[in-house]
Amino acid sequence: MQIKKIGARIVKDSRNEKTILVFVETLKGEFYTISPSGKSTGKYEVKPYLRKMEREVEYIKELDISKLNIKKFDDLKKVEDYVKLGGNSLFALEASLLKALAKDKNLELYELLIEKNNKNKIIGSVGNAVGGGLHSKGINNKKPDFQEFHFISKNKDFYENVKINNLTYNIVGNILKSKKRNDEGAWETELSNEEVLDAMKYVRDIMKKKGINLEIGLDIAASSFFNKKYFYKNPKMILNMNQQVEYVANLINKYDLFYVEDPLEENDFKGFKKLMKKIKNKCLIVGDDLIATSPNRLKKAIKNKSVNAVIVKPNQIGSMIKLKEVIDICKNNKIKIIISHRSGESEDYTIADFAIGFQADFIKTGIYGKVRESKLKRIIEIERNLKNE
Repeated sequence: MQIKKIGARIVKDSRNEKTILVFVETLKGEFYTISPSGKSTGKYEVKPYLRKMEREVEYIKELDISKLNIKKFDDLKKVEDYVKLGGNSLFALEASLLKALAKDKNLELYELLIEKNNKNKIIGSVGNAVGGGLHSKGINNKKPDFQEFHFISKNKDFYENVKINNLTYNIVGNILKSKKRNDEGAWETELSNEEVLDAMKYVRDIMKKKGINLEIGLDIAASSFFNKKYFYKNPKMILNMNQQVEYVANLINKYDLFYVEDPLEENDFKGFKKLMKKIKNKCLIVGDDLIATSPNRLKKAIKNKSVNAVIVKPNQIGSMIKLKEVIDICKNNKIKIIISHRSGESEDYTIADFAIGFQADFIKTGIYGKVRESKLKRIIEIERNLKNE
């Protein structure tokens, strides 16, 4: 492909905070990517920017176009050897280059990434329905300690998954009598973790009576309330590592949980392992802050048998080469892959193409709001395209 121009500018995300947009212009058009930004960020993520955002924008504008011209995915390694950018900027640049390359080959982004003879994999939807933790303000100065409560649909048709998640989202909102939403579109509440889970379980039971397959999941985000021990506020309790493992295991059994993300703090590979051993693969134990989309941390987690599923956030690592390495390691070790949004988002749906193109098992995004729905609508569109081939 022939690049005519490359550039960047600062835009606002869904939280009305600054983020970066990078565009690549070729003879086939202009291709852009807006980087998301996280609020609950692990300390092992790469820096979002290596310099002030405004200077990062100027740096991108001054790049030598000839050194960015790629012919295949693996050519991004040459790009990474040349540019020096933070995770947000590098992701936005490389994703835009891939979009331009796909168009140059008369392909969609997902078609450029997808492996041959592997186009019909069913993808599940992890939908953030009720919020707490760092993502929420709460009601009357109270909120759940856990960060996210999910409904997870695993039907053969992604459109049906989205439809079910929307239905159950509205039902649980009515049960909680919630009128406010947090920055990911999840319902705000003053209830405790288990009171929310009781409501979620009630909704799941209703759906199952109707013959609808629905699961419940959690993002505990344990690092956000850890300081040598786990300090809960609603209700108040202080747990050590063994007690935290026991508490989470009991919740998995009591509520028949399908998915639990970051049940222990981000350095505790041994604690994750204890939980895995205790629940015996009954539930997906998902590493997010523990892994931070890092190949080396993922290898350590696999060696320690700490997880059986991993969150993949492209801007958490920045490099598409390393992102692909993480995905390949997961596939080679039968680790479930969840491509995830961030709290600060836009209507950019790049991760939807990644979810299909890299053949993830799930996409995790919100249920409510334009910036969350854009990803879901894109997967529905892709699914229809693949069915019509």
